[in-house]
Amino acid sequence: MKQKKMLTLTFSQLKQIYNQEIPEVVEMADKSSSVEEFKLKTQRFLETCRMENKTAKEAREQIRLLLHYDGQDVHELSTGQDMSIQTIRLLYEFLTGTLENMELPTDLFIELFQMFKRLKGDVIPLPSPQRIKNRNDRWETGLDEEVREVRDENKERMLHLLIQKIENRKSKPSARFHFEEGMSYEEKYRLVSEWWNDFRFHLAMAVKSPGELNRFLGNSLSSETMYLLYRARKKGMPFFATPYYLSLLNVTGYGYNDEAIRSYILYSPRLVETYGNIRAWEKEDIVESGKPNAAGWLLPDGHNIHRRYPEVAILIPDTMGRACGGLCASCQRMYDFQSERLNFEFDTLRPKESWERKLRRLMTYFEEDTQLRDILITGGDALMSQNKTLQHILDAVYRMAVRKQKANLDRPEGEKYAELQRVRLGSRLPAYLPMRINDELVEILREFKEKASAAGVKQFIIQTHFQTPLEVTPEAKEAIRKILSAGWIITNQLVYTVAASRRGHTTRLRQVLNSLGVMCYYTFSVKGFNENYAVFAPNSRSMQEQQEEKIYGRMTPEQAEELYKILETKTGAEKDTKEKEEVAKQLRRFMRKHHLPFLATDRSVLNLPAIGKSMTFQLVGLTEEGKRILCFEHDGTRRHSPIIDRMGQIYIVENKSLAAYLRQLAKMGEDPEDYASIWSYTKGETEPRFSLYEYPDFPFHITNKMSNLSIED
Repeated sequence: MKQKKMLTLTFSQLKQIYNQEIPEVVEMADKSSSVEEFKLKTQRFLETCRMENKTAKEAREQIRLLLHYDGQDVHELSTGQDMSIQTIRLLYEFLTGTLENMELPTDLFIELFQMFKRLKGDVIPLPSPQRIKNRNDRWETGLDEEVREVRDENKERMLHLLIQKIENRKSKPSARFHFEEGMSYEEKYRLVSEWWNDFRFHLAMAVKSPGELNRFLGNSLSSETMYLLYRARKKGMPFFATPYYLSLLNVTGYGYNDEAIRSYILYSPRLVETYGNIRAWEKEDIVESGKPNAAGWLLPDGHNIHRRYPEVAILIPDTMGRACGGLCASCQRMYDFQSERLNFEFDTLRPKESWERKLRRLMTYFEEDTQLRDILITGGDALMSQNKTLQHILDAVYRMAVRKQKANLDRPEGEKYAELQRVRLGSRLPAYLPMRINDELVEILREFKEKASAAGVKQFIIQTHFQTPLEVTPEAKEAIRKILSAGWIITNQLVYTVAASRRGHTTRLRQVLNSLGVMCYYTFSVKGFNENYAVFAPNSRSMQEQQEEKIYGRMTPEQAEELYKILETKTGAEKDTKEKEEVAKQLRRFMRKHHLPFLATDRSVLNLPAIGKSMTFQLVGLTEEGKRILCFEHDGTRRHSPIIDRMGQIYIVENKSLAAYLRQLAKMGEDPEDYASIWSYTKGETEPRFSLYEYPDFPFHITNKMSNLSIED
């Protein structure tokens, strides 16, 4: 039966399908006087089944796992609540007509049908390379001429709206962006056209209300959407979107599909409903003075340093870096916006006199820690800080690295501290507001790299976030070129939303980014499940994409080593600017040489609360709504806080069923049949790390002692 029809079946229709396709399962239920007897009969049935192939064997092991967990209580980590797994009991009640809650969706029983059906060994063939290419090629990029024409029209419309906006601000004129008395409309138009290329103009003119948003989008938003946005505003949800980013949307009703961008700007009903009660998914970000965080790390007072792993910590400055160039609807730090630690009140975010003293104290934390070798400066957004402020922060990082290196001279082998090896700036501005990457910033990055390299720092990375190939515009292309010219590497992190998870969308993003010299780093499952219901794509879709699409960009160990040497050489401190700019050309040549459409250097992961990233899981149960209950293990390829040894099993309940996800795709115009193999991805394994993302070896032995760690007995 076709997927689309299966998703619409009623309980009685689905029961009929069970009778037709897997009558032996129905018969076992009918002849059992209790769920326990049904489970025993199912066990014996699995033992007598002829296993024709790998598909059938995997299905048998999966059903055995569901039988094993049925009736057990587990602790769900994201909510911190205990829950009882009743998967097989619910199936028994459905098959025997004793199910009490007939208001349930059919999703649980659709998934169980798919599972038992796989016992017959029916194999869904993998898509061919040509099929993958066709799905990839259907997605436009922001560099395509047809897309640029639509956006030029958007820009033209917005320029006139911006003139009106400035004129209406006469009582509170901007010091930088205002019209002189007596200017003609043509003069105002020319001035606003020039200002469009200044990132500060877009921040000053950002849209902050639903009504203004609708005007900038050509009054194209529905009354339902407007009602929702006004509800969000009433609840105090921040709203911030620059004219540049809004110009990327398509309001014509035809042409390119902008859903991946639109879902970042427009809030979902569940997000609005949940706002005010959002809980911190990143439990290690909850810091109490003098107490270790959820990962066991002791941190300085305040909310400036976040930490989960031994080698790396996040620095969030008390600057405009606590703001962003826009608010992503699926933001992992929505909890911090709710708590007002992050906001868009720029005047209040300018560094205070006390910030310099605090920065020194924060650098001391890195300097005196035995294991920290990687600093990720983020926010908010690291590049929202002004150039002068950012330079000040980088200078402090440099001085800390020098002091840490110098102090090691007096420490014996085996007792030396980890020295700073990697500096990262987390920023979405190359996608949100690429004009921010100006010549002054590039010079700051270049100068910092030159002197920090002498202090032992090996890697300099702008860690950015392009969500869709439609965000890769001519302006973004130029921003990427400028960053690469400073000798910094650019890596991309994709959040795997429903829109981004459509077939071919992620391969197309990898392809266009790689061609410009950007390396893909992580593909993240959406977290914060309750508020992000609308945008969450199940982890099985990540596994499906990994095995059926990403596989075409996978490299041999020899090819991966060759690629690493290209990146290591072309970003080396000894190379001149002209050679540094050749990174993109070298990557394109490498892909042509090895017939690779893109480079599969990213890892698909879920950020588990408090304990790090992983995609190693098994399906152990299903809720009555059909949501998968997954048992996760830690990523065995990297070091963790010792606290993981005390945590036991890690259980996470996804926020929607596979059936609900496929219905969402259908509403977006996708054919659910293209995703038919998704049901079979019931377990995952974390991919190996590309060598660029591994820490280089030290030329000495560091201590095994972990400082700033407190794990209670």
